[in-house]
Amino acid sequence: MVDVGDDAPDFTAPFVTDEIGPKTLSEHLDEEAPVVLAFFPGAFTSVCTDEMCTFDSELAAFEDVGATIYGVSVDTPFALQEFKAQNDLSFGLVSDTNKELIDAYDVEMDFDDFGYYGLAKRAVFVVDGDGEVTYTWVSDDPGVEPDYDEVEQAAADAA
Repeated sequence: MVDVGDDAPDFTAPFVTDEIGPKTLSEHLDEEAPVVLAFFPGAFTSVCTDEMCTFDSELAAFEDVGATIYGVSVDTPFALQEFKAQNDLSFGLVSDTNKELIDAYDVEMDFDDFGYYGLAKRAVFVVDGDGEVTYTWVSDDPGVEPDYDEVEQAAADAA
């Protein structure tokens, strides 16, 4: 698994704002770092919606230290665009339909009871301007949300 001190796995993936287009992490670190990568299992689910909405409500604290938040899931860009719109999220979402990010960050999980495989674990990584991972949090329980104050502090420390 990716750990503190490791180089963050770089990626190019569909990035969802008001529009959809490709984005490469390493090409944006100069202006957006630290970057908070918040992996979540699935759009339109209760805990994931709560998590993304909490990050959105705390966005000012992250912006105060120059941090950028990206939500990451294996949902399609079109589903994420609607999820973003319905929840009025102010930050971008990354679509990992090819499951390359969850593989690179080693945060893949299955929901065997429901027959869903290859979803993202709920996880948070903070990446500094040099592309180094400075904070990690990974949960094996998709019902557990991160400690938002801890993530804010990690972003401030990485700034």
